[in-house]
Amino acid sequence: MTKPLPGDPCLTPMVHRPIPGPRRVRVVQLMQSGTNGGAQEHVFSLVSRMDPEHYDVSIVSLTPGSAVNKLRRHGFDVTVIDTPDDVLATAQLTAHLADVRPDVLHNHMYRAEVVGTKAAMALAAAGHRRPWVMGTVHSSRIRSDEDQALLRGLTAHMDRLVVVSKAIDAKVVEEGRTAAPRSLIYNGVDLERYDHQAPCCTLRAEYGMEADAELVGVVGRLELEKGHPTLLEAWPLVLAERPKAYLIVVGEGSRLDHLHEIVRTQGIERHVIFTGRRDDIPAITAALDVAVLPSYREAQGLTILEAMALSRPVVASNVGGIPEMVTHEKTGLLVPPHDPPALAAAIVRALSDHQLADMVARAGHDLVHDRFCVQLMVNAVQALYDDGARAVRPRDISFSA
Repeated sequence: MTKPLPGDPCLTPMVHRPIPGPRRVRVVQLMQSGTNGGAQEHVFSLVSRMDPEHYDVSIVSLTPGSAVNKLRRHGFDVTVIDTPDDVLATAQLTAHLADVRPDVLHNHMYRAEVVGTKAAMALAAAGHRRPWVMGTVHSSRIRSDEDQALLRGLTAHMDRLVVVSKAIDAKVVEEGRTAAPRSLIYNGVDLERYDHQAPCCTLRAEYGMEADAELVGVVGRLELEKGHPTLLEAWPLVLAERPKAYLIVVGEGSRLDHLHEIVRTQGIERHVIFTGRRDDIPAITAALDVAVLPSYREAQGLTILEAMALSRPVVASNVGGIPEMVTHEKTGLLVPPHDPPALAAAIVRALSDHQLADMVARAGHDLVHDRFCVQLMVNAVQALYDDGARAVRPRDISFSA
C-alpha cells in the first residue's frame, strides 16, 4: 500500500483497499481502433500511470495503427485483432480473454463495447469466469437507431459505464442506456507535459512567419465535427482586425483537401498553416497566443484543457462538455457553433484585450490543476477496477500470479 503525498491531489497516489487473492488486478483495455484519437490518448494516459505493483495491464486493439505503435514503443503488451467482422473479432477476443483471465475488461468506444461485451458473455456461456465489464463513452456522436438498440441490449450485461462529461451522461440516458450504473470521470491533463512546457521557439521561422506574428491554433482531427470550416470562414474577419495573425491547424484527417479548398476560396493561404501531425504538441500549444476549439459537437474537449494547463487563453464552441470546463469570460470565451462572425470577434478580443486574456488564462490554469489533472482521472478509474476485482474474485480461492 502506497502512502499518499500531503497536499496536492494531483500528486497523491491512490491508497488501495484489500482485494481477495494475492496477485495483482488483471485488466485488459480494449480499444476500438489503433489510430490516433482522444480515446487512444486516454488509454495511454491511463496505462502509463496505473500502479504496476497493483495492476497487471494488457491492451487489445481492434485495428492496427500509430497508437498501437506508440504503446508498444513504451513497453506495453498490445494484441491486435485485425478483422472488420464483429463475429470473428468476438470469437478471437473470447479466446484471448480465456487465456488472460482478466478481472476487468475495460472497453473504449462503440465497437469495443459491442465486441468486448459479447466476448465476456461468450466466456460466461462457455463456463469461464466472466470479467467485470466496464466501458468508457468517449464520443458525442449520435448513432443510428439500430446501433442504439444494440447498445441498449448490451448495457444490461455491463457492470459500469464511465462518461467523460455531464453532456455525455445526458446522451447516454437519452439513448436509454440506463441498465448499468454510470460514473462521471473527466479526462485529465498530464501536468508533467502541459504545466511547465517551454514554447516552440522555432515555430515562426519554421513556417516562414514574421517574428511578431500572432499565433492562433487549433489542435484536433481534421473531421467535420471539429468545426474547422467555421474557423476558416471566420479567419478573413480576424485578419481584417489583426493582419499579423496566423492560424496554425495541427492534425490529420479526412477533411484536409476540403479545408485546403476553403482556404483557397477565401484567399487566405498566406495566413493559414496546416502542420499535419506533430509530436511536439505541448510545445506548439505553449507557443500560441490563443487556442481555439470550434467544434460542432464535443464530448469534453481535452485539447482545450491542455491549452488551459499551459495558461493559454481559449476560445471554444458552447457545445457538449466544453461549458463544463470553460466559463465564459472567466476561464475562456464561449461562442455559438457554426457562427463565423462570433468566433472571429472572440478571437480578436482575446488577441486585443491583454488584461482579459491574462485573466482567463490564469483562471484556466488553476481550474485544470484543481479539477482536471490526469492523476485524479487515474485514481477514479483504478477505484472502479478494484471494485470490479472484488466483485468477480471468489473470496475463498487464491489466484496464481
